Amino acid sequence: MADYMIHTDGASRGNPGDAAYSFVVRKDGLIIKEESATLGTLTNNQAEYRAMVEALRFLFNIDPNANATIHSDSELMVKQIRGEYKVKSEDIKPLHREATGLLQRMKGSVKVVHVRREQNKDADRLCNEALDGLR
Repeated sequence: MADYMIHTDGASRGNPGDAAYSFVVRKDGLIIKEESATLGTLTNNQAEYRAMVEALRFLFNIDPNANATIHSDSELMVKQIRGEYKVKSEDIKPLHREATGLLQRMKGSVKVVHVRREQNKDADRLCNEALDGLR
């Protein structure tokens, strides 16, 4: 079983506003996947969840037995996914169900952890590049 380190980020310029998501997947310290895309008009929290869902889809498709640690600078999303906070927003509930459903389908151990923004620079940069039309 491989160990993966994943960083996710979602961004919205305006809330709601132009939104994007990104994720970076590393295995053995090497980047094996970088992805970002625009999402249209969403809230920041919706974009953060979309980043998590897309990263989980990628991981599940390449290695459903993987052990992984997923880092996000969205404390709200991390605590909601871990069951520490309730999901109150109707706009977030379907994204939360999708993310937790993917986590449950994973056969390996997948941890979701909160990190400070400065520890999430690569994913943040990719989000901003997508919003700036550079990706």
